[in-house]
Amino acid sequence: MTTTRNRRGAALLLAACTLATQAPFTASAEEPSRTAPAALASPRPTPTPLDLGPADLPETRSTRVLQPGVSLTQITRGRTDPSHVWTLEALIPATSTSPDPDAPPQSLSDADSAQALADRLRADGYPARVEEVTHPRTADVPAGTLGYRVRVGSYPSKAEADAARAELAAAGHAASSVFTGWDGEADDLGPWHVNVVRVDPRRLQGSLEASYGPDLYGRETTSALARAAGATVGVNGGFFVLDPNAGAPGDPAGTGVYDGQLLSEPVGDRPALVLRPDGRGTAVERLTWASRAEIDDRRLPLDGVNRVPGLVRNCGGEPSDAPTALPLHDVTCTDASELVAFTPAYGPTTPAGPGVEVVLGPDRVVRAVAQSRGTTLAAGQTSLQATGETAERLGTVEVGDHLDVRDRLVDGAGETLPTPGGTMVVNGGPQLVRDGRVEITQRRDGMVHPGEPSFAYGWFLKRNPRTFAGVDDRGRTVLVTVDGRSTDDLGLSIPEAADVARSLGLVDALNLDGGGSTTLAVDGQLASHPSDTTGERPVGDALLVLPGR
Repeated sequence: MTTTRNRRGAALLLAACTLATQAPFTASAEEPSRTAPAALASPRPTPTPLDLGPADLPETRSTRVLQPGVSLTQITRGRTDPSHVWTLEALIPATSTSPDPDAPPQSLSDADSAQALADRLRADGYPARVEEVTHPRTADVPAGTLGYRVRVGSYPSKAEADAARAELAAAGHAASSVFTGWDGEADDLGPWHVNVVRVDPRRLQGSLEASYGPDLYGRETTSALARAAGATVGVNGGFFVLDPNAGAPGDPAGTGVYDGQLLSEPVGDRPALVLRPDGRGTAVERLTWASRAEIDDRRLPLDGVNRVPGLVRNCGGEPSDAPTALPLHDVTCTDASELVAFTPAYGPTTPAGPGVEVVLGPDRVVRAVAQSRGTTLAAGQTSLQATGETAERLGTVEVGDHLDVRDRLVDGAGETLPTPGGTMVVNGGPQLVRDGRVEITQRRDGMVHPGEPSFAYGWFLKRNPRTFAGVDDRGRTVLVTVDGRSTDDLGLSIPEAADVARSLGLVDALNLDGGGSTTLAVDGQLASHPSDTTGERPVGDALLVLPGR
C-alpha cells in the first residue's frame, strides 16, 4: 500500500511539473495521449473562452493532472472593475425567518412602494435612488421587470458602507451593505475564479463516489468527507436541510442514492446527477418516485424516505402538502398525515413524536409495532412511521405480519432507473444546459416564488458562489466550483452559470448547492475559498474522486 502511494505521489509530481501552465487560453484539461509519443500527438484545440463578461477580457488557465483520468483546470477571468462600489440596499421586512445564511433578503418591491420608501429616506436626508431590476428570458420565465430596489450612497469600502448602514439603522431604516459587482451586469469586468474538474472514464484509474458521512442526520464539511475517504477530489453535492425546524439537518432535500441505495426521495421531477463508479454513463436525469407499502391486500403510498414526517424541504411532494405539491426552493411544505420509510442510514434513532412506527426485519416480517415514533434500527432493519390519519391505517399491523416496501426511481421516459451497487444520484436544480443548449428550467424546478420577487433576485439573478456539474460531449464528468461573495471573487448568477457550463463544453448540466456550501477540496485540503465568515460549511453530501487502489 505504501508502494502504491509512493508511485502515485511521484506520478502527481511529474504530471504537475510537465502539465502546469499559466498563460492565456492554455490547453484544456485533458491528458496527453498514452499511445503515441508527445512529438506525434495531435495538437490540442485552443479552449473556448468563458462566456462571461465582455468577450475581450483577459483569461488565464492552469491545468494539472491530479491522477490518471482526472484533471483540474483553474481559470481566472477578467480584472478588477473600477466602476464597482459598495452601497446600501434598503430592506423590505421579510415574510419569514430562517437561520439559512443563504436566504435572500427581501429587497424588491413594486415601483410605487419603492418610490415611497426612497421618498422617506430622502426626507430624512439620505440620497436614495430607485433602480429597476430586469429578468432575462429563461426556458419557462419570460423576460421583463422583476421589481424595483432602493439604494443609498456609494462607498469605496465595506467598512464605510457598514458605518453608513449603522447610521441608517439608528434613523429607523433597515439596509444591507452590498457590492455592486454582485449585481450580475453583463458588462462587468470581473474578476472571476473558476475551478473545473474533469473525469475521463477512458483513462480513469480510480472511482467516483458520493458520501454523506456516518449518517444522514448530521453534516460534515466537504474536505472532511474527502479526507475520510482518502479522496483526491471532493466537491460539495446537493441541497440539504439546514434549519432544524425544516427537518433533520444534513438530510438531502431531494433525490439521494448512495452505493445503489435510495436514501432520499425526489423533489417533484427536479433534475439530478446520476453517476457510476467507473465514470461512465454520467447523466442529468429528471427523476420521480414510485413507491408503496404492501400490507396483505392493502397498499399505502409512501411519502418519503429518511426524513422527518410532515416536513418536506423544497416541497414537490403529494397533493395534500401545503402550500403546494410543486417544487418550491428553500421552502418547507407540511403534511399532517404521512408515511415515511427509514433505514439505519438516517441516524442513531428515527425521529420521535406522535404516530405509529412499525419495525421490519430483513425478511420484511414485522418485529415491533409502537404507538409512538422514535427507535433505534439494527443493521438490516427498516421502519415505517405514520402520522395523522395514516397512523390509523398502519396501526392495524401486528407483529409477525409480512409488510413489503417497494420503491423505484422513474426517469423522464417513464422507465425505471437501474441503481446497481455503486450507483450515485445527487439532487440539484435548476437545469442549466440540455443537449448542448442553455435551457434554464427556473419555474419548473421551484426557483420562482409567486408574489416574492426578492427570492429570484437574491438567489437566481445576483452573483453568488456556485457549484454545478454535468457531462461533456466526450462523456467526461465535469464538476465546477466558482468562488463568490467577495470583491476578488464575484461569483455567478444562474444565467451566467449556464453560459459558463455551455462554454466549458457541457452538453447537459445542472446547478448543485451553492452559496456558503460551494467547496472544492484537493487531497483533503481546501482549493477554493468558501464564503461563510465562520469558515468551511458542513454540508449534506459530497462528490468524491478516489485514487486507484
